[in-house]
Amino acid sequence: MKFIEMTGATLDKIISDGELHSQDLNGAGVADDSIVRINQQGDIEVRRAHKWDVIGGLLGNFEERIRKTTGCDWA
Repeated sequence: MKFIEMTGATLDKIISDGELHSQDLNGAGVADDSIVRINQQGDIEVRRAHKWDVIGGLLGNFEERIRKTTGCDWA
């Protein structure tokens, strides 16, 4: 499966209405310096000490938002 990785701070910039919000990110244990990744289906995972946890998902035109904000493509 392909992902784009980013920090929690970058994810916060990508999130739009109807998706996770800052309060939800904090509640899921995502800080500005957390490592998160998003797969091509829009699932958001956060890196924990020994595993990845799915914490939610993005909706709509997230591919364009991710590429524009991160400058990265799926890898």
